Amino acid sequence: MSQFSSMFNGLARSFSIRRGKNPGNGDGREAAEAMAKDAKKNDLILRSSGFVNIDGSNNFASVFSKRGRKGVNQDCTIVWEEFGCQADMLFCGIFDGHGPWGHFVAKKVRESMPSSLLCNWQETLAQASLDPDFDLESDKKHHRFHIWKHSYLQTCAIVDRELEHCRKIDSLYSGTTALTIVRQVTEAFNSSNIGDSRAVLATTSDDGNLVPIQLTVDFKPNLPQEAERITQCKGRVFCLHDEPGVHRVWLPDEESPGLAMSRAFGDYCIKDYGLISVPEVTQRHITSRDQFVVLATDGVWDVISNEEAIRIVSSTPDKAKAARHLVESATRAWKKKRKGIAMDDISAICLFFHSTPLSIT
Repeated sequence: MSQFSSMFNGLARSFSIRRGKNPGNGDGREAAEAMAKDAKKNDLILRSSGFVNIDGSNNFASVFSKRGRKGVNQDCTIVWEEFGCQADMLFCGIFDGHGPWGHFVAKKVRESMPSSLLCNWQETLAQASLDPDFDLESDKKHHRFHIWKHSYLQTCAIVDRELEHCRKIDSLYSGTTALTIVRQVTEAFNSSNIGDSRAVLATTSDDGNLVPIQLTVDFKPNLPQEAERITQCKGRVFCLHDEPGVHRVWLPDEESPGLAMSRAFGDYCIKDYGLISVPEVTQRHITSRDQFVVLATDGVWDVISNEEAIRIVSSTPDKAKAARHLVESATRAWKKKRKGIAMDDISAICLFFHSTPLSIT
C-alpha cells in the first residue's frame, strides 16, 4: 500500500484495506456509518443553519436555509469536517426536495450519501491497489479524480436504488436534487451535481477583481442533451401557458409530474421517461486566487446572478453570516422580481478557502 499518498492513508487505515482483501463485503459500509455517527457526536457534522470552524482547521463554512411560501422547508444541508477520518478533508452538500414527500427524500439522501460515498471510495481504492500496474504517484491528479468520479457514480446509483425500495418514504412523485463537494485542503475539490442547484467559485482575476466561475450545470429539461434524452425515452418537455420559460418534464400521456429539472433522486414515476440520477462529476484545483465557493439551491439563483452572489458574500464582514446574508438578499429579490409568485425555499453554503479574513473593499 506504499503507493497511496497521505490523502488516502487515513481512510485506508480506518477500513483496514490490505492487498488481497475482498472489498465487496459489508465491513466498509458499517465502518463508514460508524464514522458518520462519531463525527456527528463530536460536532464535526453540521446539519442546520449556522457555521462550522474546527480548531486548527483551514476550513470555514457558513450555512443558512430559509423556508419559502410553499409549506415545509424541503431544502437541507450538511457540512462534515474531517470526512473519512481525514484531518484535511471536508464534505458538504445541499439538497432541494420536491413533491409531497420531498423533505423526507432530501433528508434521506443527505443521511445516506456521505457514508455510501466513503464506502465506495474505500472499495475503489482497494480494487485499484490489486492492480499491479496501478501507481497513484505516477499521475496523482488523474488517478485521484478517476477514483472520486467512479465512487460518486457508484454512490448515486446505490442511493437511488435504495431510495426506491425504502418503504417509509413514498418517492414515486417526490424527489430531490443533490449538489455535493469533497474538499482536500490546499489541493483540490471534487463536485457532484444532480439537478438544478449550483456551485459558483469566487476567484481573483489578473486585474485584482473578484470574479465568478460557475462550476456546475443547471440541469434543466430544455438543455439540448437533456431534452434529447427525455424525448428519446418518450417523455415530454414543454412549458405551461402560465409559466412561459419554465420547461418541465411530463409523462407521455399525462399532465404529470411537471418536473423543472432533468436529473434527480427519486421521482420514479418518470424514471423510465428520461429523468436520471447520474451526476456530473468535476474537479477544481485550488489556487491562491480562489477565495470561496457558494453552493445554493435554485431559490437563490432564480433571483440572484453569479456576480451578485459573490459580491454579497465577499462584502459580508463576518464570514459566519455570509450564507445568511446571501439568503436574505435573495428573499428581498424574490419580493421585487417575483411578485405574485410563492417564494421558493432558499438555502446556501459558503465554503471559504482561507482562514484569514478576505481583503476585499
